[in-house]
Amino acid sequence: MTSPEGDYGVTSTTTASGTDERAAHRPDPTALALEDAIAIATALPLADKVRLLTGAATWTLTELPQLGLRTMTVSDGPIGVRGTGEDGLPSAQMPAPSATAATWDVRLQAALGELMAAEARRKGVDVVLAPVVNLQRSPVGGRHFECFSEDPLLTARLAVAFIGALQERGIAGCVKHFIGNETETDRTTYLSRIDERTLREVYLAPFEAVVEAGVWTIMAAYNGLSRDGVEQTATAHGPLLNGILKGEWAFDGVVISDWLATKHTAESAEGGLDLIMPGPGGPWGAALVAAVEAGEVSESVIDDKVARIVRLAERVGALSGVVGDVLPFDQAGATEDPAGDEVVALLREAAARSTVVLRNESALLPIASGADAPKRVALIGHNAVEPFTQGGGSAFVTAPHISDPLEALRAALPDTEVARFRGGATTVTAPLVPGDLVTTPDGEPGIRIDLLAADGSTVESLQVPDATGLWFPVADARVASARLTADVALEGAGRHVIEVGPVGAHRVDVDGELRGESTEEVGVEVVLNSSYANPPMIESTIEVEADRRVRVEADLQVIDGESYGRFVRVHFRYRAPGLTVDEEIEQAVAAAADADLAVVVVGTNPETESEGWDRPGLALPGRQDELVRRVVAANPRTVVVVNAGAPVLLPWLDEVPAVLWWWLPGQEAGSSLAAVLTGEIEPSGRLPWTLPASEADVPVPNGLPVDGYIDYTEGAHVGHRGWDRLGRTPAREFGYGLGYGEWTHTGLTVETGDGTSPFVTARLTVANVGSVDAREVVQAYLSAPDDTDEQRPQRWLAGFALVDVAAGGEASVSIPIARRAFEIWDTDTQAWTLPAGAYELRVGRSSRDLRLAAPVVIGDTK
Repeated sequence: MTSPEGDYGVTSTTTASGTDERAAHRPDPTALALEDAIAIATALPLADKVRLLTGAATWTLTELPQLGLRTMTVSDGPIGVRGTGEDGLPSAQMPAPSATAATWDVRLQAALGELMAAEARRKGVDVVLAPVVNLQRSPVGGRHFECFSEDPLLTARLAVAFIGALQERGIAGCVKHFIGNETETDRTTYLSRIDERTLREVYLAPFEAVVEAGVWTIMAAYNGLSRDGVEQTATAHGPLLNGILKGEWAFDGVVISDWLATKHTAESAEGGLDLIMPGPGGPWGAALVAAVEAGEVSESVIDDKVARIVRLAERVGALSGVVGDVLPFDQAGATEDPAGDEVVALLREAAARSTVVLRNESALLPIASGADAPKRVALIGHNAVEPFTQGGGSAFVTAPHISDPLEALRAALPDTEVARFRGGATTVTAPLVPGDLVTTPDGEPGIRIDLLAADGSTVESLQVPDATGLWFPVADARVASARLTADVALEGAGRHVIEVGPVGAHRVDVDGELRGESTEEVGVEVVLNSSYANPPMIESTIEVEADRRVRVEADLQVIDGESYGRFVRVHFRYRAPGLTVDEEIEQAVAAAADADLAVVVVGTNPETESEGWDRPGLALPGRQDELVRRVVAANPRTVVVVNAGAPVLLPWLDEVPAVLWWWLPGQEAGSSLAAVLTGEIEPSGRLPWTLPASEADVPVPNGLPVDGYIDYTEGAHVGHRGWDRLGRTPAREFGYGLGYGEWTHTGLTVETGDGTSPFVTARLTVANVGSVDAREVVQAYLSAPDDTDEQRPQRWLAGFALVDVAAGGEASVSIPIARRAFEIWDTDTQAWTLPAGAYELRVGRSSRDLRLAAPVVIGDTK
């Protein structure tokens, strides 16, 4: 087993990618000091300075050769480093942040940050747009899986560890989204209204922690904020950016806009934004030069922004001739292979350690080995066939491989017969059309795309091999529209379904018949709201008695994506005749009845969890609840595995012998599942959010804007704090996770610090009284001495620690608790204050399994 002190590191090797260019910008020990470089930059002509403040392209910043400033490249995260998309290289696909947060392991977060830095080096990236430290305010939030936790302390601790490891290797972290960005619906227009104390104690807390830890860039959100009488977008909110971030917190890095989020010229420049992305274009450029010349924006404001960008360039090694501590690019190392042994081992460990044991009656898990191993295992579920490894949107990366659960289980149980059954589809849309079923009108394999001029003449013809590549740029200004033509082979008698999902104005004909038409043109909003990824489908059902081909023709709009360029996007899907859902469920139930063990993998899918939209509810898609109950009835030795990044309702949770929460596990999906089922790696995860038993009980059911505003009326009572305040019982509480050990906790003592040590330290002994080596996550919660403070939670997470203990062993645990855990924000004095009194510190295994208690007396601090 890997201990908290174990080696999670990735040994780095060097590749040629980006080396020559970066090597030319190695710091020269005889060169300028950073301050001198900034002085030179701020002495440049105004137009040159302003040019630096808008991106050169979608993923690159503007270079300035006369300063020795090369272009810097940014890339989406936080599940992997996609790069610019031009290199065609796969990316190491990590478990989703909500998964890795379930480890509560800062050392693992650091190891993932180290891997992220190595991947960035391999792809020539300087700034990774990660992590997301917005909180999981509502379980239906579309980007829930991208966030760490519903708790500000857990979020902050994990984010600081990740950023520290990333930036130690010369890659900038970009923490997002600043601030009040917990909802996807209307995300580019709503204003978040958060009272001052809640903002400080809850939503700003993770950002404050990463700024104190030295993060180099922060992303301003799409939405706006209503604060101090100012209602303004996050990219132009002076009290937020200049007042708190740069003023009070002394942030010396770069504030970057979310992509195409900036709507103002002078307001955003004066309001504290430093860099507009993407470029070229946008509201600055010549307009900002004019605003400075007209006296609307001070040139000293421009100089400050330039200095911040030059400082960032020095930090990432993009500024030649400047003395700095950043490793030269070709010496800092990069992963050579995202499917290499060390990367695979780390990501397998991360996915396995993230897995949470929600139930394990009669010690059904881990699966017995040797002579006691099951002879037949039925692996069941749509997500067992197609594991949902990552959510949709900007976090998406193309993995080098996806470890298949069937293959992994067969490898882990070589003497066991393992068979797989889908048990019915859970997705609404059909799969993408495979390449072997489509041909062009000329009979060539693939799909033909004709780019057409306004008069209908062909400017260029393209041929794509299958439906996965139906997003393509259109650089030629003569192109006014596009036409897709493909002949689809319908093989076998029965009901065939063809789906076409055009983005924008269109006309769709199938088999010579008009099936859909629209003249409504769209623009860049389809990127901002992610509707390009989930357009309405035009469905054609075709009954055939014998094999034949059907021609599909679609006339498509060329979309003006502004800084994203002009492009065409269409989804092209096909479902062949096959078993009905009823028949598939019957088949799966029969297989379970004949097996010694059934493993049912249920969960969400790309239609469910994605950037761009919020979920309408928490139910599992399709008939998965029915499938679980029928399999359990057929075989009482059933393990259910939940493959989801955000909470879903599990109405059968306490009816099933064993239940694992497997998250969105990334590229090592199958191997991690096999490892936890067999006990090779303990699933030691603890829930970083609360799992509801009923939608009606959720404290914040949706967080949708009303009349353009989102009101955070629950105040500081977010997540588990809200559940406690309302006195509601969830299916499983925050911090819950059984693991494979059995634990006792004794001997809690509390020590106060002397000014150089932690403010308070809790000490106790934990013993593993179980039969297997295991990891415990010891959690400490505080309660206030005065229960008349309505804004203070009944209890809140104050600290935590991990410890690995052998079966039958024990260990001493120390939990440091910071002064800030006791403080509140005083709105009258606009400062942090420490209320005196006798606090209660409670320690245990979750927010509601608190086994020990001790007073912590804070004297009068006035």
